[in-house]
Amino acid sequence: MRLVPQSLRLQIVCLVLAALAVAQGVTLVLLEDQRNLAVRAAIGDEATGRAANVVRLIEKAPANLHEQIVRAANSPLVRFEIGADPVVDHISHDARGTTEARIRALLDDDFSREIRAEMHEIDSSALPLPYLEPGMAEQHREMMRGQMLTVELELSIALAGGDWLNVSTRFERPPFQWPRFATLSFGLSAGFILLALFWYLLARVTEPLRLLAEAAEKLGPEQGGPVLINSGPREVRELVQAFNRMQDRIFRLVAERTHILAAMGHDLRSPLTAMRVRSELVEDDETRESLIASVEEMQHMVEEALSFARGLADAEPEQRCDLGAFLETLRQDMPNGYVLNHGRSVKVSLRPNAMRRALRNVIENAQRYGTEAEVTYADEGGTAVIRICDRGPGIPEPELERVFDPFVRLETSRARATGGYGLGLSITRGILQAHNGDIVLSNLPDGGLCATLTLPLDAAERR
Repeated sequence: MRLVPQSLRLQIVCLVLAALAVAQGVTLVLLEDQRNLAVRAAIGDEATGRAANVVRLIEKAPANLHEQIVRAANSPLVRFEIGADPVVDHISHDARGTTEARIRALLDDDFSREIRAEMHEIDSSALPLPYLEPGMAEQHREMMRGQMLTVELELSIALAGGDWLNVSTRFERPPFQWPRFATLSFGLSAGFILLALFWYLLARVTEPLRLLAEAAEKLGPEQGGPVLINSGPREVRELVQAFNRMQDRIFRLVAERTHILAAMGHDLRSPLTAMRVRSELVEDDETRESLIASVEEMQHMVEEALSFARGLADAEPEQRCDLGAFLETLRQDMPNGYVLNHGRSVKVSLRPNAMRRALRNVIENAQRYGTEAEVTYADEGGTAVIRICDRGPGIPEPELERVFDPFVRLETSRARATGGYGLGLSITRGILQAHNGDIVLSNLPDGGLCATLTLPLDAAERR
């Protein structure tokens, strides 16, 4: 089973939607990363701001109030302590100096005091903070959805009295938020709007192409082909215009050839008739019969050539009919009849006179060279199939296709005395191709030849 849609319109829609989905996914990842950085920066700024305020209060308050200020500033996530030694024991602590610069700006400090800051990620498989209560820590884990990548920020700020204010805080990377309902509703709404928009836009491209394909399938030597409407993008309009010009040239070429052949046939009838009359005046019987036979053969050749041209340029309208009933009527009309095996009802649209001629050519060949013709019909895979089989000598494999060329006859198996000028199968193939069908010859395993004629089913039958 093919998962890739065969329609150009669906392929382009799927491709665009897939590209948009990938682009949205990449954008979502990038936005999530920027969101993490923004949240971490906000939490870090909040901690540094509180630290700067605590420093201001301690340095302005009496020494006996320092411990109370520190206890009041403490929270479950930020701890303040005053000590003689700094917690951050190295100078090169802040990669870009942003934390230190922010604290100095808040304290209006011009590098008169030492400020040390260190921020790093730590293993947070234990409690987020060692001094959090177990219940609060568990709630914190649930809020973070198990994504406990913790960042620890430690500050050591020198106080005016020689002590150090040590600040410690930890915060986790925010979990990936996925509002399922909102995302689903947005995706469905955006997908529907995009699908409708692309479907409309692509219809302007694919609909003219579909009509062009249908017109190309129906294109034949018969006159009266439809002129396609010039619509769609510029490239499609140019293609439609080129097709209309090509179709017009083909029709004019066939019409000119038909007119030439008709004129030649008309002009040849008069001298052939005169030759026939004069040949009757020949006294020698053998010579007279030879001349008459030659004139009649020339007349037959002229009629066959005209018939071939008419078969290519026939503009007979199509009629919807039951294929079995059509073949039964043809069997009754033919002098020798043929064996017809009836099957299930098959509806086709065809040009009755042209199709009778095509079938008669093949059936008469089967009767002439194979004694008897057996005809079957069926609906095979959405196509009407007619098989005409005989029990004759068949045709050499290399010649199975060449016999459809005009004026080609097989001398080894089909003598000239049997009649015909090698145009019957050519006419038959031309008629079938005008019906969007075809004919194929094949030798039977047990001897004989089988002609397989295919026709499209009627449009109502296909639905």
